[in-house]
Amino acid sequence: MGFLSVLSMAHKWIAERALSGDTVIDATAGGGVDTLALAELVGPKGRVYAFDIQPSALERTRERLVPLSESGRMPDLRLLLQDHAGMVDAVDPDDVGKVAAIMFNLGYLPGGDQSVITQPETTIEALQASLTLLRAGGIVTCVLYPGHPGGEQEAAAVEDWAASLPQSVGQAVIYRQLQRTAAPYVIAIERKR
Repeated sequence: MGFLSVLSMAHKWIAERALSGDTVIDATAGGGVDTLALAELVGPKGRVYAFDIQPSALERTRERLVPLSESGRMPDLRLLLQDHAGMVDAVDPDDVGKVAAIMFNLGYLPGGDQSVITQPETTIEALQASLTLLRAGGIVTCVLYPGHPGGEQEAAAVEDWAASLPQSVGQAVIYRQLQRTAAPYVIAIERKR
């Protein structure tokens, strides 16, 4: 049968915590795969924020969600052309402390300009902000790609950040193939209840 891919594991963890009507965030919209998964989870009564710094990424995301819109299953979708580091200021104040799940899928836009990558400094800032946005029991997932230029440094920074979190704030776990050091892996943080 085999293990789940890291992205499938991230989606599984999110699906265990985000319900219909919840508010969720895709911190790195990219091609919209995670945004679509989040939108399907929270449904038309939910809210989805999706951040990206590339207009083409948000356009791909919008296109990927057309079937939800056409079927009347679209949540309140907010596509934001900005760095995820500013997510606290971009999220409606009423949603602060009430977000069920936040997904990060780091690296670069597949099929896009591979020189535009997520950066450790802004990623750590965004991860720290995510703890302010999450409700108790909410989850952050962060898919890391150490195999591309800059990815190894960002993965190490995220791993160090997660490992240093006080247990009173949240619990951090890692899911990774131990024999393949350049393979993608996922870190998740569950906000303390």
